[in-house]
Amino acid sequence: MKLGHSLLAAAAAIVLQAGIASAQDSLRIGAPLPLTGALAPEGAKLKQGYELWQEKVNAAGGIKAGEKKLKIELVYYDYQSTTPKAVQLAEKLITDDKVDFLFSPFGSGAAKAVSAVAEKAGVPLLASSASSAEVFDQGYKNLFGLYTDNSTLSEPIADLIKAKLPNVKRIAILARNDLYPLSLANEFEKSAKKRGFEVVFFEKYPIGTLDHSSALTQLRAAKPDWVVVTGYINDLILARKQAGELKVGGQAYTLINGPAYKEWIDAVGPLSENVTTASWFHPILNYKSEDVFGSTQNFVAQFKTKYGAEPDFTQASGAAVGVILQLAVERAGSKDRNAVREQLAKGGFKTFFAPISFGATGIANSYIPPVYQIQQGKVQVVYPADIATSDFRATPGN
Repeated sequence: MKLGHSLLAAAAAIVLQAGIASAQDSLRIGAPLPLTGALAPEGAKLKQGYELWQEKVNAAGGIKAGEKKLKIELVYYDYQSTTPKAVQLAEKLITDDKVDFLFSPFGSGAAKAVSAVAEKAGVPLLASSASSAEVFDQGYKNLFGLYTDNSTLSEPIADLIKAKLPNVKRIAILARNDLYPLSLANEFEKSAKKRGFEVVFFEKYPIGTLDHSSALTQLRAAKPDWVVVTGYINDLILARKQAGELKVGGQAYTLINGPAYKEWIDAVGPLSENVTTASWFHPILNYKSEDVFGSTQNFVAQFKTKYGAEPDFTQASGAAVGVILQLAVERAGSKDRNAVREQLAKGGFKTFFAPISFGATGIANSYIPPVYQIQQGKVQVVYPADIATSDFRATPGN
């Protein structure tokens, strides 16, 4: 019996030591995701980006941190598209799962809420999909956002409308009442007024809205020349379809970020024609990078091989926060949070997504997001001029 107990104790000790060694030789990243609920499409896309990066790095032996190679371990939980649940799960990831770093939940609202948890615990948080200034005005030192702020989307589109459509005078804005879409709508209002446009309609719709017809009927009565709708994929599919059914006119339509997604184009069909949007990434770009992918085009090719389709900006965002964290760990030579945080703050990361550096508040400030327009069912870049694939066109009234 004593021998049996000794053998069991020895075996347990070996397992325990192996577990400790495994933890020491891995990089654990907590990733709360909206895998069910209204934001499930976006959550699934982020997960694809994370996993492509993880697979690529682990196949090469892991992240080099000094003399060690660290395998990436991703710990996921579904926060069901509700911000309070995302906060609870972030706390669990830090306290129970002992993650080294965090990737943010999707969108500005949930990212802002979770950033408070990360800051309190001293855990660097890489925000994959937050662009609202309201997320980055808290004085936090552990928050690093991949996206540039919302004005970098509204300003170039307003410039295009002003320059290319001189008869446009009146703008109507319909915004999802959620942190990012509302913040973006407010930036469009500022950009429009700055250029002398008259804002003839500005309304908010609740999260979970399944019928925009009442708001769109009021919007139509305001006789806008330029229609702007903000929200997420499902919101913007519904809004564009109902605007078509109600024959809402206008010389220009901007829906952010719907047209950046193939699902949106496929869902609304001919109603996608000439609709504009802007986003931080598109497969048409081609940055040379110092990350595990080597260039935008290499990333796109590897994504297509794994998933059978080109990546959109959300999928790319998932992989991008991974490569930024990897580069910071490699520079730091360890996974020590303080050392990695210091490297993140220094910026200067050449990634497949864009050149990434962060401003004093933690939001990226190192690149210009392109403006896109759907032309004959395909995404065309219409700004900036040096990477444009087509000229901007007006939307015929419908």
